[in-house]
Amino acid sequence: MKTSLKIALSLIVFGLALMAAHPAIAQCAACAAAVKTNAANGSVTANGLNKGIMFLLAAPYLAVAIVGYVWYKKFRRKNVNLDIRNEKLHLN
Repeated sequence: MKTSLKIALSLIVFGLALMAAHPAIAQCAACAAAVKTNAANGSVTANGLNKGIMFLLAAPYLAVAIVGYVWYKKFRRKNVNLDIRNEKLHLN
């Protein structure tokens, strides 16, 4: 498959995934009721709850990124010498 076709296909899939995304209500009933009541009364606990959720969401991605960076730094090759012969290659 040509690279331009791969790129176009991946962009189409990414675009469709973005269009299909919709917000999820991922709280238990008690937490949702408490936040809704506090937000109606003018409290800012909903902002704190949302920031806490985002923090918990970002932590695993940050941990994987750090492990990947350390792995890349540890196992990348340094000072690689390529010994290529100057002779022509005869296929017949």
